Amino acid sequence: MKSPDSERENSPSARVLALFPGALGDFVCFLTALRALSERGKVDLLLARSEYAALAPPNVTTRSLERYEISRLFVVGSEGEQAIRRFFAPYESIYSWMGSGEEGFIRRLRAAAGGKVEFFPFRSSDSRMHMSDYYLTCVAGPASQKSAAAVRLQPEDILWAAEFAQGRGLGDRRILVLAPGSGAREKNWPVEFFLEVSRWWRCETGGQVLVVYGPAEEERLGEPGRWDGAIQVRGLSLGKVAALLSRCDLYLGNDSGLTHLAGALGIETIALFGPTDAAQWAPRGRSVTVVSRNVPCSPCSSSAMKRCAHRKCLAGLSPDAVTGLIRRLAERRRPASSARNPESVENIATS
Repeated sequence: MKSPDSERENSPSARVLALFPGALGDFVCFLTALRALSERGKVDLLLARSEYAALAPPNVTTRSLERYEISRLFVVGSEGEQAIRRFFAPYESIYSWMGSGEEGFIRRLRAAAGGKVEFFPFRSSDSRMHMSDYYLTCVAGPASQKSAAAVRLQPEDILWAAEFAQGRGLGDRRILVLAPGSGAREKNWPVEFFLEVSRWWRCETGGQVLVVYGPAEEERLGEPGRWDGAIQVRGLSLGKVAALLSRCDLYLGNDSGLTHLAGALGIETIALFGPTDAAQWAPRGRSVTVVSRNVPCSPCSSSAMKRCAHRKCLAGLSPDAVTGLIRRLAERRRPASSARNPESVENIATS
């Protein structure tokens, strides 16, 4: 028999609060767990970046983690403040992936919320568990199958993407997206190799190339003129980027948040992995291919990644190997059954 607390938590009127501090790739991995929470009732999600709201499932309201009621929990004695208690009072249950290693934060949040808080480490301690599975396990117990995110596109973003394509004369041209950046330059395939792929695609297929990267990456990824003939995309909202990606034929990127997003959208996605662990971080989706050289020192620790002098896990991955893979993927049709598989990942070792 379910307890009254369990029945209340799973009732349509239950309110849940989730605290999640991750970047874009983390958030895409978290979406499956977030959807599971939203099926129990209304969810208020406090997250690191407000733009992630464009990807949130229905029944989820997003707000920033940078708010008074959260920052005060790092201050001794704040749990007794009425404003703090009033903020947490409406929630039947609270899940937090932040502060799990901060004893003071844990104690004060539990006191302010009346004890109805579950804390989880932001990262799984199991190096072989995918992060999507880990987050889902936190809220729903062991998963019976591999989890994969579903991304919701907003109607206004879909309309904008259609107008963008029409305005750029893309028409029926095949579109390859290149995303040469990531959250750490040590995870990046050399930008010169992306440039070679861009030139090859336009010559080989007559298609168009979209280069997608954020403002923080522009300086280190080369002058705009180097991408001669390609359409460069900057400064878009995350919702618009998602809608634009959904219209494209194929995506090539590093281990990054955008690559997770492309995989979740279901487009043909090639993810280049070097120092990071694909077992935990490979993007999930129905058409995902992970490319890795499988060198003995990969994956490596964050500190080893930053001091690595040779970067052979990525620098040794030739553009010819990648263009050969793109050619094979562009020519073949994915079997219909793959659409039902939340992770269709093919690991390819290149010499």
